[in-house]
Amino acid sequence: MTRIAVIGAGITGVTTASSLLDRGYDVTLFDRNRYAAMQTSFANGGQLSASNAETWNRWATVFKGMKWMLTRGAPLLVNPAPSWHKYSWMAEFIGAIGQYRENTIATTRMAVAARGLLKEKATRHGFAFDCEDRGILHIYTDKAEFDHAARVNALLAEGGVTRRAVGPAELRQIEPALTGSFYGGFFTESDFTGDIHRYTMGLAQAIERQGARLCFGADVARILADEREVRITWSEAAESQTDRFDAVIICAGVDSRRIAASLGDRVNIYPVKGYSITVRLDDATSQQAAPWISLLDDEAKIVTSRLGKDRFRIAGTAEFNGYNLDIRDDRIRPLVKWCERFFPGVSTEHAIPWAGLRPMMPNMMPKVEQGRKARVFYNTGHGHLGWTLSAVTAEMIAEAVLASAHVNRPRRVQFVAQDAARVA
Repeated sequence: MTRIAVIGAGITGVTTASSLLDRGYDVTLFDRNRYAAMQTSFANGGQLSASNAETWNRWATVFKGMKWMLTRGAPLLVNPAPSWHKYSWMAEFIGAIGQYRENTIATTRMAVAARGLLKEKATRHGFAFDCEDRGILHIYTDKAEFDHAARVNALLAEGGVTRRAVGPAELRQIEPALTGSFYGGFFTESDFTGDIHRYTMGLAQAIERQGARLCFGADVARILADEREVRITWSEAAESQTDRFDAVIICAGVDSRRIAASLGDRVNIYPVKGYSITVRLDDATSQQAAPWISLLDDEAKIVTSRLGKDRFRIAGTAEFNGYNLDIRDDRIRPLVKWCERFFPGVSTEHAIPWAGLRPMMPNMMPKVEQGRKARVFYNTGHGHLGWTLSAVTAEMIAEAVLASAHVNRPRRVQFVAQDAARVA
């Protein structure tokens, strides 16, 4: 049987392993943590949002970053300390501004295709993930931001997303718990939310039952690939071993850049830190005062999700500060204040902070392709849209492995979803 190794057990790695199993491959999944989804896939904003597929490659983003550089609580914060990686990444980011339109449309198409794929896996394997299929509401207090969003609608529509404008009155009808003064909003009924950690854990358990080998607490020390095979040297509890595979897929988030360099590939991922708080809704008053509709405040760069009856997730901000995972109070405080401003009835006494590093490519497009070596593949660099895009990029990379002349085809394809063909 053809053996495939997947490096990384976040949402991207686990969905990739699932798609490979569906095609009849023998899959081994490696992760240095003791469980799946313990890093960037642990506590993100929860949105599965084709309506948020717009790439960031605009001059307005560059100017905002410069303006906010010395504002510690700003939505976008850049540490000005010199770093070749950071500034070369930013130069490539600016170079991709000309691809803004085509990349936004392409990302939207991927997000639309991913919706059904993600839900199908949960239904087929029978696990829940606090899914709320209520749509996503973008809110605006500023006319200029609203007008830009209206222009983005044309790109989203070309990618297959319908997002309609709503006035202040309808905005409150959609989410009665919301307080404050608003210019307007945009509502996408087809988007939804869910707990990324619960989903990834549920799917990891499902693929293990399906026959995948899960190697957790595994420190991958070396990957060697040639025209015949891939050799992975790894250790668990100080015991080292080397396993042989027919191919390897790198789904290692921000570590993908380092791993790719060891394999002769350049994958220019930068770790863009995001923060979240999970507000525990311990009392009936807070449960009633918290929204059920998922919100996205474009100006503040904040998103929300209701995760069941007793949890309210608020996430956002982007911080360019290297591989630093410190949870800074001056970055968490704006999330708490945002909650208190728009949902004053929600108690923020128990707001659990978290930070994760988003693996971002300069053009904001995931890297889903074969490496220089024929048996090496990549499915990484999804940035802030890993939860939204993972199900479709898993299908895309599994199809790339299936089509490779250097990797033996499995004897029997068990189950292959068709939605990915729309974005091929």
